[in-house]
Amino acid sequence: MHWILPEVRTIIDIGGQDSKGIRLNERGEVENFNMNDKCAAGTGRFLETMANALQLPLEELGACALRAAEAVRVSSTCTVFAETEVVSHVARGKKRDEILLGVCQSIVDRIAGMVRSIGVKPPVAMTGGVAKNPAVVKLMGERLGLSLLLPPEPQITGALGAALIARHETVTRQKPLSALSG
Repeated sequence: MHWILPEVRTIIDIGGQDSKGIRLNERGEVENFNMNDKCAAGTGRFLETMANALQLPLEELGACALRAAEAVRVSSTCTVFAETEVVSHVARGKKRDEILLGVCQSIVDRIAGMVRSIGVKPPVAMTGGVAKNPAVVKLMGERLGLSLLLPPEPQITGALGAALIARHETVTRQKPLSALSG
């Protein structure tokens, strides 16, 4: 992230299988870190499951949620129980957009607390595939009381970081060309 947005001091990374809060110093080094890796709640997989339950393409979930006038509360933190809760809301005639807003709020509720535990230091960026969900980005910014920065391709920032580390390691471990010749 430091290579793309060097001013960022806190990263909220919500991927398909885990969520992370990372606080950085001015050199881009990790000062504090917290991760949810115990279950799918608060991840992209959670959103994917809810979109499937509502027969909606995942890419449309955020835009639909933003059209809601109010949220239908989704209180289950377990993906399986939340899916049952969503289906129950549908059976009771609740509006799909309002259910989706509740789904997005449930992720924000879970992740905002985790991020606060590391000590939020602005500016804050959001990465991972869930950063492509405009409802989650908007709600997270509101919950934290600030605007979130987004890299151009939030899904690949982790891979970009790994590539930059690999390049650095390769360059620093190579012998100079003069030492390789005879």
